[in-house]
Amino acid sequence: MTHAWMPHSPCGDGCLDRSAPTVGALRASFRLVAAATVLLCGLLVLLLRGAARETVLRQWFRVLLRAFGARIDVHGPDRFQETPGRGVLVVSNHVSWLDELAIDGVQPIRMVAKRDIRDWPVLGRVITAARTVYLDRERLSLLPGTVAELAGALRDGAAVGIHAEGTTWCGLASGGYRPALFQSALDAGVPVRPVVLRYRLADGTSTTSPAFVGTDALFDSIRRVVRLRGLVVEVHVLDEIAPGRAGTRRELAALVQREAERVAHGTTSRVHIALTSTPVEVER
Repeated sequence: MTHAWMPHSPCGDGCLDRSAPTVGALRASFRLVAAATVLLCGLLVLLLRGAARETVLRQWFRVLLRAFGARIDVHGPDRFQETPGRGVLVVSNHVSWLDELAIDGVQPIRMVAKRDIRDWPVLGRVITAARTVYLDRERLSLLPGTVAELAGALRDGAAVGIHAEGTTWCGLASGGYRPALFQSALDAGVPVRPVVLRYRLADGTSTTSPAFVGTDALFDSIRRVVRLRGLVVEVHVLDEIAPGRAGTRRELAALVQREAERVAHGTTSRVHIALTSTPVEVER
């Protein structure tokens, strides 16, 4: 079921960069096997308890990225929480299924994700075990409960991550930040940490190849990623926005988006994007 507030992106197959350099079939197959092996090991890693758990998980997510053929490049602080034990709402753009791996490669956090991810083979089990909060975008009646759950986790000192656009974009084009989930930070009285994810090749050229958009099936997207040569995921961790800098969730969402856009669109891209339609932005 769809409704007027359902997140919408015009990005589709026409946005994908088909000219990016690739590796051979043998190397791509090796990456698939390596990623599957690391994923299965992750089910054991998630059983860890104690102070070492976060450190081991962080390294595991980075190893998983490497297995898929991607390298993480962090700009800014190496953690999302400036003060241990104080909650923070981590807000990022949304491009690919790789986003969560890159974010958790900085600091493992609780993510809000669409309900469909829970059913992904193996990866869905790992993401669920990481205490992901699932959002049913088709049932607006459940949204207040999700906001309350997030606010409770933030009050308890958790770092919680949301993709503010509500759906995936190609990474060069982007959508408006939807304000609903920002209410959890206001209710909990915690800061917001903007994060910008950018995908590029080893020579610095931006690429849309990792984007998970349009009619993509998960395995088709994975296969495209493991064929890429020199993929780098840039994670830009921006300064915290302190509680009180915005009075409403719409003001807070707009403030965070302005901060993110300074980084996301600060340079001219060399990738041509063919958008098939014009997005309709509806605030909630």
